[in-house]
Amino acid sequence: MCRHVAYLGPEEPLGRLLAEPPHALYRQSWAPRRQRHGTVNADGFGVGWYADGDPAPARYRRAGPIWADLSFADLARVVRSRAVLAAVRDATLAGADAEAAAAPFAAGPWLFSHNGAVTGWPASLAGLARTLPAADVLALEARNDSALVWALLLARLRAGDPMGQALTDTVPEVAAAAPGSRLNLLLTDGTAIAATAWGDSLWYLAEPGRAVVASEPYDDDPRWREVPDRTLLTATRTEVLLTPLKESSGAAAPVPPEETRT
Repeated sequence: MCRHVAYLGPEEPLGRLLAEPPHALYRQSWAPRRQRHGTVNADGFGVGWYADGDPAPARYRRAGPIWADLSFADLARVVRSRAVLAAVRDATLAGADAEAAAAPFAAGPWLFSHNGAVTGWPASLAGLARTLPAADVLALEARNDSALVWALLLARLRAGDPMGQALTDTVPEVAAAAPGSRLNLLLTDGTAIAATAWGDSLWYLAEPGRAVVASEPYDDDPRWREVPDRTLLTATRTEVLLTPLKESSGAAAPVPPEETRT
């Protein structure tokens, strides 16, 4: 239902990450190579990035396709960051909630994106929605499944859960309420990345001082590695760890050494 990418590393212009590579997110908006559901991601896009000395990220989001936004080229040329999360969207209902439904969603130091769909939405998550304070539900940026999944995840983050643990608990909980959902979630606080592979493709590229996590590789570098389905990925600028996810909530068992990538 979308393509997304997160980056940690040396300062780079947004365009070098999102537009210049041969299969960059910009191109994935109309010609994804590994997307399993949908073919064109033209129902909005967004970019979030961190500026030095400011823990709260900035965002630029639009309701239309990334290739039709004449301001994006200038923005991508001059804005530089050491941490970025961006997404292009293929909406279930085109135009619904306009740019408010485009990832990344944001709160505090976090940026979030959801690649996938919740089956039976909205009825399937009605029970989980009732576990949230009414103020959190009323504060949803958009009335779609991704926004509610974000609210469920954000409640755990605000309670003090580390990013990986918050994902480990949220994804199986949503999957149990809505079996068959695709829940590839991507989260960053500007210092680390946490992501899940649950029903769609997820890849990563790691080298000293730099980590990229994406729905699909943006170039043909042979160092890209695919993340197995039902897996939590956590990454910093120095390491990438993979941990299997369980169908039910609870801490996941460590990945055997041969399955851990750094």
